[in-house]
Amino acid sequence: QGKQKKARKYAVMKRMISLRDQRINEKDRAKVPVKKKEDPSAIKEREVPQHPSCLFFQYNTQLGPPYHILVDTNFINFSIKAKLDLVQSMMDCLYAKCIPCITDCVMGEIEKLGQKYRVALRIAKDPRFERLPCMHKGTYADDCLVQRVTQHKCYIVATVDKELKRRIRKIPGVPIMYISRHRYNIERMPDDYGAPRF
Repeated sequence: QGKQKKARKYAVMKRMISLRDQRINEKDRAKVPVKKKEDPSAIKEREVPQHPSCLFFQYNTQLGPPYHILVDTNFINFSIKAKLDLVQSMMDCLYAKCIPCITDCVMGEIEKLGQKYRVALRIAKDPRFERLPCMHKGTYADDCLVQRVTQHKCYIVATVDKELKRRIRKIPGVPIMYISRHRYNIERMPDDYGAPRF
């Protein structure tokens, strides 16, 4: 009979002694943490997140016509596919004047997409679009939009990206504009909870 093959064991680590082991020198040994007794008379401090003053319960008082709409890269591309005029369709959706805003990050993303998306680039350079400068490094537009919306609650975010929608839904008072059935729709708009629509 031949030799029996020894099965190799994968991901086997060498056993290591703990830093509290008696065999390690006193100076190299890990110190045992000493628990401090809590003083019952001391004032307890808690970090409470500061809520923006523009939110009255769920109603965002900063949102009103003319609406400033932050446009994402894929929103422009999907608008072209659905043969929708960006500004006119926004006005049809909200029944008010809309100012589409485009950040430097989104502009950089469209420019990186190359020749195939030249129509999207031409639409993004439309004079009706308001250009927002970015002060941070990198051109990842999703992080830029989320950060901008968290700081200033005066924008509606126009996107088709599921991941970005999921992130924005966690921020209170920020509506999302999306495309479905060849028209623009809005999610979480103020009139959903009793606000007047002008």
